[in-house]
Amino acid sequence: MTDSGIGTGRSAPATLHDVAREAGVSLATASRSLNGSTRRVNEAYRKRVLEAAARLDYSPNLSAQAVARGTTTTVALLVADIADPYFSSIAAGVVAEADTDRLIVTMAATERDPERELELVRTLRGQRPRVMILAGSRPTTDPTEGALAEELRAYERSGGRVVLISRNELGLRTVLVDNRGGAEALARELVGIGYRRFAVITGAEGLRTAADRVDGFRDGLAATGGTLDDDDVIRDAFTRDGGYSGMRTLLERGLHGVELVFAANDVMAVGALSAIRDAGLVPGTDVAVAGFDDIPTVRDVTPALTTVRVPLEELGRRALRLALDDADAADEGAVQTEVVLRESTPRIPR
Repeated sequence: MTDSGIGTGRSAPATLHDVAREAGVSLATASRSLNGSTRRVNEAYRKRVLEAAARLDYSPNLSAQAVARGTTTTVALLVADIADPYFSSIAAGVVAEADTDRLIVTMAATERDPERELELVRTLRGQRPRVMILAGSRPTTDPTEGALAEELRAYERSGGRVVLISRNELGLRTVLVDNRGGAEALARELVGIGYRRFAVITGAEGLRTAADRVDGFRDGLAATGGTLDDDDVIRDAFTRDGGYSGMRTLLERGLHGVELVFAANDVMAVGALSAIRDAGLVPGTDVAVAGFDDIPTVRDVTPALTTVRVPLEELGRRALRLALDDADAADEGAVQTEVVLRESTPRIPR
């Protein structure tokens, strides 16, 4: 008879068989309780298994499980910037949805570098996550796009699932965000409350999300009579500091009648508000500011920021549901946005 080491003082690690015997359940029930199976286990049995595993100091062999199943119980989430509340809110949604399926989320940042993104995808393939979610906006011109698409398709051929968030540029499962439509609706609303002359602070040339938002904003102005000159589109880093720097550029050269500045994301808008105050002006009074995303921060800044609301946590939740073959998630279409008018864009009487 083989000695498992239980109760003998020997240091041999406990096995899954030991846990099943200790809990008084079948090996299959013990396995499903501990290994993230999608098959539900009676809660009383699951609790007994977890308590037995704790008593025996049992640790599952994740490498062996990955080889046996061709996948792990992990979800790999790639974002552009971990510090950006846009991506942290999406991550919160992915984590919340993963908890319902007893999956574990790991996260990595691409820093908006296509080469880094490709390197991360190649590395993650070797770790065999069950799902890979790519949430960072990608460049409109990207020499790595073909290689990235092939890596992701090879990963899917081996049993993994890929979901993109925002745009379907690679022909894979995608949770679409109506960036262009949201920005167009914002422009129409702003013209409707009295604004006519606009400037834009946005990311570097070629960033897909930024380009969609600026194009949509132009569409809305063209349809309603607002004015945006090419010289009034300022490009900088797609960050809070980029928004601060872009706003300083506008202020230092003079606004020349610009009444409102649209920042292509909220963190840029927050930077713009700070630059306006540092110049001795009052945001919302001397020049209005609007953003895009409705990250939690913008409800608490002064003045509260007008923006386009994107249900960020729902993006993360829906992405994981789509990866796990949730038919409802596949049929829901593009995630809708909503214009939210706040104190940073007071109505102008005309």
